[in-house]
Amino acid sequence: MPIKVYKPTSPGRRGMTGAGFEEITKTKPEKSLLRPLRKRAGRNNQGRISVRHRGGGAKRMYRIIDFKRDKIDMPGEVIAIEYDPNRSARIALILYKDGEKRYIVAPNGLQVGDILKTGLGADIKPGNTLPLKAIPTGTSIHNIELHRGKGGQLVRGAGVVAQLMAKEGNYALVRMPSTEIRRVHIECVATIGQVGNVEHQHIKLGKAGRKRYMGIRPTVRGSAMSPRAHPHGGGEGRCPIGMPGPKTPWGKPARGYRTRNNKRTDNMIVRRRKAGR
Repeated sequence: MPIKVYKPTSPGRRGMTGAGFEEITKTKPEKSLLRPLRKRAGRNNQGRISVRHRGGGAKRMYRIIDFKRDKIDMPGEVIAIEYDPNRSARIALILYKDGEKRYIVAPNGLQVGDILKTGLGADIKPGNTLPLKAIPTGTSIHNIELHRGKGGQLVRGAGVVAQLMAKEGNYALVRMPSTEIRRVHIECVATIGQVGNVEHQHIKLGKAGRKRYMGIRPTVRGSAMSPRAHPHGGGEGRCPIGMPGPKTPWGKPARGYRTRNNKRTDNMIVRRRKAGR
């Protein structure tokens, strides 16, 4: 997918780039696979803000994505590649032999007319889904299950890819896009290939307004706040933060501080993405 470069007709356009949509073959989504998407603006079920800097943004509908890929041994034909406003990757519309239509995350190189399949008998080609025990080591994979039957949870963003490194007993070693190496049960399924829309990471938004379209609101610097609102606040003029290391608004270290607290799955991580942690 080539990156579209805009002419500098205004300061916001200068340096702005966008996605090319040459691979998109259908502009209107499948109505049967649409659901309303209610805006929450970063608030939880009590109405309190739990994620800051969220709100507004363009209205959109949710596309139901088949992350489970549980149509075992039933071939499906790719009939369209579509844009999805809810994710960075493209989605593919699959028509199965029994007449059912489903969306999947489109892998790189997938084209209209390709036949996809799920199960032990599926070929090792992009878009097919197999259990990890049936995938050769060294294969590039995405949409990886963490729990059998729950559906793919890992490696679903545009351009990302994981690699099946080895198999040890009931577990496979998978190298994540972050370079972390993790154990995953060999009965869990994964999809062959790399996620499409590879050039997504090179897009430059160019202006603050494009971030607002996505529902992301501005961030205020802590040093511009009062000392009641932020540990960096207060002082006359532009003062240094006045403490060893930057802090979050709640006083926790903001850099180099380990926040993961899930001892139950610690033994599944063979090598962390950061050395010595």
